[in-house]
Amino acid sequence: MTLNGILSIKRTHLSRTLPYNKKTEKAEIVPLDELLQIDKLPFKMTKLVMLEVAYEAQRSNSYREASEELYKKLSYQISISLVRDVTIFIGNLVFQKDLKKALETERNMVNSIPKVKEKIKGVLNIMLDGAALNTRIEDKNGSTWRENKLGMSFASTNVIKRGTKEKNGYTITKKEYTAYIGTAEDFGKFLYQIAINQGYGLYETINVLGDGAVWIWNLCNLLFPDAVQILDKYHLDENIYDFAKFVFKNNEEKYKSWAKMIIQYIMDDKLSKVYKEIDKINVKSIPKNVVNLRNYIKNNESRIDYKTYKEKGYYIGSGPIESGNKTVLQKRLKQAGMRWSVESAQPLLSLRAKVESGLWVEVKKLVMNL
Repeated sequence: MTLNGILSIKRTHLSRTLPYNKKTEKAEIVPLDELLQIDKLPFKMTKLVMLEVAYEAQRSNSYREASEELYKKLSYQISISLVRDVTIFIGNLVFQKDLKKALETERNMVNSIPKVKEKIKGVLNIMLDGAALNTRIEDKNGSTWRENKLGMSFASTNVIKRGTKEKNGYTITKKEYTAYIGTAEDFGKFLYQIAINQGYGLYETINVLGDGAVWIWNLCNLLFPDAVQILDKYHLDENIYDFAKFVFKNNEEKYKSWAKMIIQYIMDDKLSKVYKEIDKINVKSIPKNVVNLRNYIKNNESRIDYKTYKEKGYYIGSGPIESGNKTVLQKRLKQAGMRWSVESAQPLLSLRAKVESGLWVEVKKLVMNL
């Protein structure tokens, strides 16, 4: 009944030949949506179609492109808004399940670490990084950019080395990502969970590699106190070059040779020579965008023993996590002109993380059990 009278709604009914109704021994007549088992789902589409929509949406450059690709595949039109709604719905299911699991592990943190008599000879790598995401909400400084924190974990036993002595390469056969827009404390819950998933407690050595951000080392000290902390060498090099450019007033010949010398001293574990060279320079004030190199190196002395790290085969560069930022975040959520709310970005990031971790099967299982 409506304000304008009775509104009739037609529903297609089909004869279901099997199974027969045991009481009447006759074929049942049922509505089409019940036959397809979509009558209790939030969208009038099957679970498999919902999965197809979400998968296409997370891999396409936009929801519009996903809608067009779905039309090519399925031969019927699914609106852009419906593609978005289905994707956010499934992404939220994934996020909430991951959060529930992470909270359960946090509550039982002591028992979450497996107890083994003999640990696996190898390294469990944990890498962290932050990357900016453009949102529709301004902060107190007027910026619309928010940081997405990305973590990844993988074991050395799941790395295949390739290449030559001159140019080494590797393929990571099994890894897991987690992405979160929010505080470092909350992100830590998800990071700890993927570390457990990948074997935290089973390996002899735990390495945490980061770009030097304070929140990374604080989180490492809290969650992985037994880990070897490694400062990403590329960020170290970048800070050395920025300092050298400032000191030598962008004189390319001078700043390049000085920076290379400092980097080589660090690689040879000759920090006394590094400090000696820095102390020769008389700098009264340093701009905010340039680090105080002496303090920077001093604060990270325990994280820049690259000579030892290389001898042990440890990662000293952030290549894997930087690659993860490109595939999980930038490829889908940082296209030209894109702006997001946290409520719409987080579900998509959760889906991207599952796909890039090779764990879409978890998404499928979650949806099929609705």
